[in-house]
Amino acid sequence: MAPDARGPAAHARPAEAGVTATVAVERVVLLDGSVALGKDVLGGKAWGIVRMRRLGLPVPGAFVLPVTECHRYHENGRQLDDETWQAVLEGLRRLEQETGRRLGDPAAPLLVSVRSGAPVSMPGMMDTVLNLGMTDEVERTLAQVSGDPDFACDTHTRFCSQFGRIVLGADVDAPGPGSDAERTRAEIRGDCGRDVPRDPLEQLRQAISAVFDSWRSRRAVAYRKHWGISEEGGTAVTVQAMVFGNLGEGSGTGVFFTRDPLTGAAEPYGEWLPGGQGEDVVSGTHAVQTLAHLAAQLPDVHAELLSIGRTLEREHGDVQDIEFTVERGRLFLLQARAAKRSPAAAVRTAVDFAEAGAVDRATALRRVTPEQVSSVLQPRLAGGADSAEVLSRAEPACPGVASGVVVTDSEAAAAAAAEGRDVVLVRPTTSPEDITGMIAARAVVTELGGSTSHAAVVTRALGRPCVVGAGSGATAGWSGREVTVDATKGVVYAGRLPTEAVRVEDDPSLSRLLEWAREASPVQVVEEPEDGTRDLDAAGVALAADEAPDRSRIVEAIAGNRSVRGSILACPAGADAVLDSGVRTVVTCPGQPPLVLLLHLLHADARRREAAA
Repeated sequence: MAPDARGPAAHARPAEAGVTATVAVERVVLLDGSVALGKDVLGGKAWGIVRMRRLGLPVPGAFVLPVTECHRYHENGRQLDDETWQAVLEGLRRLEQETGRRLGDPAAPLLVSVRSGAPVSMPGMMDTVLNLGMTDEVERTLAQVSGDPDFACDTHTRFCSQFGRIVLGADVDAPGPGSDAERTRAEIRGDCGRDVPRDPLEQLRQAISAVFDSWRSRRAVAYRKHWGISEEGGTAVTVQAMVFGNLGEGSGTGVFFTRDPLTGAAEPYGEWLPGGQGEDVVSGTHAVQTLAHLAAQLPDVHAELLSIGRTLEREHGDVQDIEFTVERGRLFLLQARAAKRSPAAAVRTAVDFAEAGAVDRATALRRVTPEQVSSVLQPRLAGGADSAEVLSRAEPACPGVASGVVVTDSEAAAAAAAEGRDVVLVRPTTSPEDITGMIAARAVVTELGGSTSHAAVVTRALGRPCVVGAGSGATAGWSGREVTVDATKGVVYAGRLPTEAVRVEDDPSLSRLLEWAREASPVQVVEEPEDGTRDLDAAGVALAADEAPDRSRIVEAIAGNRSVRGSILACPAGADAVLDSGVRTVVTCPGQPPLVLLLHLLHADARRREAAA
C-alpha cells in the first residue's frame, strides 16, 4: 500500500507536477501527507487532505481508493474484487492504528465517513455516507464515553437514515425529533425491503460501492455533460475518521470561504451551525449562523480558522472553500478546495490575485471563462424597480438578474426550457436530483438554506442568479407566475421588469482583464472591420441550435483570410479554427463583447500549448 512507490507498475503514471518520479498507483493510498500522487489519481478531496496534512494542519486520518479503482469497479460488473477489498482492510488497519480505535469495536469505536472525490470538482453531484460503523453496541459506548445519550442516538439514527437513502435507495424522510435507529431501520425496510447492515465491514463495502455507482448517476452525468467533463474519468473514494460537530457544548460544523464567493471581496465569509454535522449545512435544511456567531461563541477557534485560511490561500494561490468541524472546542478540517464563485467574483479574484503577485496574468486569464464574462455583462435592472411589487426578500447566493415563469419541479423546468421558455426554478431546497432543472432555469429561488447550501454552491458554479432562504412557505402560490429575480440584491419581483446593459468600462476588474487579454492574445480583436473581412454570418456559417459547431467546416470557410467575423467564432471550435487558419484579426459582431472573443482565443491557445507539451 502507498504512500511510497513500490516501483513502476503496468498502470504507472506521472506524479504530481514538480515531482519527477514515476510512482505506482496502489489499490489504496494512505493520506499521511507524504503522498506524491496528483489530483488526477487521488481525486480533489484526497489531494486536498494530503496538502493540508503536509502543512501540519488538524485533519482527521484518512485513506483513499484512487480514481483507477472506479474504473476497475465498473469493469468488474460493479463489484469490489478481492485484491481491492483486502487493500481496503489494510487501509482500515492503518487508520485504526493512527486513531487508536477500531471499526465496530464497542470498547473503542471508530466511525468513518465515506466520500466521493473526482479530479474535477462536481459539488453535490455524488454520494457521501457519514457515521459509518454504528451498531447498537457502539451507540451504548458513545453514550457512556460522551456522557450524552442523545448524541449517541442522534449519530446512530443519522447513519441509518443516510445509509438507507444513499446506499439502499429508500425513499424515506430525514429523521425528525424523537426518531431513533430502530424506527428508522424499520421505515427503510418497509420502503425498499432491505436492511441496513449491522456488520460495520459490510456497511463499508456497500458504501464504497454506492459512491462508485454515483459517478454514473443521472445527476452526475447531467453535470458532466453541461460542463464538458469527460466520461472517461471517475471518482476516488475517501474513507476518513469521523469527528463530531453534534457532540454537545463547544461543537458544531461549518463552511468557510477565504473570500466572499458572491462578490470576490477579500473578506472572510461562511456559515456556522452549532451542534450540527456537515450534511445539515450543505442540505440547506437547518437555520445556520454567520462566522461572527462563531467568533462570539468560540473566539480561539475562529481565530485559528482564519489563520488556516490565510495559509491555504497562500499555498494554493486561490480562494479556498474549507469544510470544518469543531468537536468540543477543537478545530478539524475535513476538506479544502478552490471555491466555486459567482462570475463577478471569478473576475474580481482573478485580477486581485494577479495584482497581488500570487499568480501571473496568464493564470488569471485562464481562471475566467468566456461564459463568466458573458454572465457579468448580462443586463441589470433598470431604474423603476423600486415601485415594482416585491414578492420576497431573501439572501443573495449568486448575483445577477433573470426573469421567467415559476416552475416548482425540476423535470418540468427542464422540459419547459427545452421548449424555449424562460423559467425560474423555485424549490423548498435543492438536492443533487435537481441538477437538470437548475441547469435549465434562468434563476433559482429556495425557501430554505443559506449561502453555503447546495443551491448556493451549484448556482455559483453554473453562473445562475440565485436567492436562498426566502422562508418556509414564502413561495406558495408562485407556480405559473412570471417573476424577476434580482439576485444581486436578494429580491424577487412580480412580473418581468425592464433591464439595462452593463458595459466593461463599468467594472474596473473587467477593464483590467480586457487590457491583459489584448496584450496576451495571439490574434487581435477589433470592433471595426477592415477591407476584405470575411463575414461568416452573411455566408451562412453560423451557430445552429441543434448542431455542434464543426471546427473543420469553419476552417474551410475562413482559410486564406486575414480578417474574419461571425457569431460562430465565440465558441471553442470557432477559436480553434481561427488559430488553425492563421487568421490575424477577428472583428466583433454587434453585441459580441471583445473580451469574450479574446478569452476564447486565449483558452484555445492554452489548449494547443498543453497538447504540444
